[in-house]
Amino acid sequence: MKRRSPRGLDPEERSLWDRVAKTATPLNPKRQIQTPTKPTAPPKIAKPLPSVPAFQIGSNAATALLKPNLAPSITEQVRAQPVSMDKKAFRKLQRGQSKPEARLDLHGMTVAAAHDALLSFVISAHASGKRLVLIITGKGRQADDDGPIPKRVGVLRHQVPQWLSQAPLASLVLQVAHAHHRQGGSGAHNVYLRLR
Repeated sequence: MKRRSPRGLDPEERSLWDRVAKTATPLNPKRQIQTPTKPTAPPKIAKPLPSVPAFQIGSNAATALLKPNLAPSITEQVRAQPVSMDKKAFRKLQRGQSKPEARLDLHGMTVAAAHDALLSFVISAHASGKRLVLIITGKGRQADDDGPIPKRVGVLRHQVPQWLSQAPLASLVLQVAHAHHRQGGSGAHNVYLRLR
């Protein structure tokens, strides 16, 4: 901890100290103690105050509408994934020229039921040697609620890519991409499986 420098004495304190010091008997008369005097501070230069615009009661300040900073949407996350499969096959997949070998429709399922169905479907499709499967989640319902807390649209649409990227399915899945608009668009996912 840094020691503070002595502040010094102002003239009134100095005269009082001198009177007390004259009446005291020093313990060590050879040693002279110098008391610091109060340093004189340089004159302060006043800074100009910033100008404040005039305000009148009833006037509105211009406020920008703030949009919540949400995580990237599922569409953006799936599109941002690097291509892990053959690029030629991936282009065919994006154009809708690849036909899925199996499909799973998760419409109307709860999250727990959909997770179980997805696990068993992908594991059995991989075990039977299928390479391309289509998982239909739906796009989700649009809510009319514009409250302060943003809500994600489509719970299953959001969860399925996450489930496919986690164990035990991550070791079976090579690539996840949105389906072509003829196959369901952003409400469905093409899942390209690894070889057995």
